Amino acid sequence: MSKAFVALGSNLAGNLDSPASQVIHAFQAIEQLPKTKLIKQSSLYKSVPVGYADQPDFINAVVEINTTLSPEILLEALLKIEIEAGRERPFANAPRVLDLDLLLYDDLVINKKKLTLPHPRMHERGFVLLPLAEIAPDLVIPNGDSVVKLAMLYMNLDISKLS
Repeated sequence: MSKAFVALGSNLAGNLDSPASQVIHAFQAIEQLPKTKLIKQSSLYKSVPVGYADQPDFINAVVEINTTLSPEILLEALLKIEIEAGRERPFANAPRVLDLDLLLYDDLVINKKKLTLPHPRMHERGFVLLPLAEIAPDLVIPNGDSVVKLAMLYMNLDISKLS
């Protein structure tokens, strides 16, 4: 089994009650993936949008999973969950019903057109690092950075724990 971490985010309710409901529903969808077991899920965090500011705040979380799916097949499965939730991609950083990003898969470093691991911007995103540090405080990403050390850089930004 391989260990992987997935970031979840939503700022549109879609067919559910709220963005938080979208993230919670995505926890369940990830847990239902074949050959995959959800190990840990972070609390929900509220964060301001990055890149395109004229949109609602986001609800974010991170999960740790064990899987025998390859990174490419796992990414395809995550994209399918997004589509089933109603994800559309009208422009970069647009509001979204659900966003699932494969952050890490074991210690693999991959640079392909459709998949880059570790996620290329995870170290710049407090809304990823804070929930990741919550569930994996001893994690060191392949470049040698401690997740907790990186998360500390974002402690005073507009990110707050909801649950």
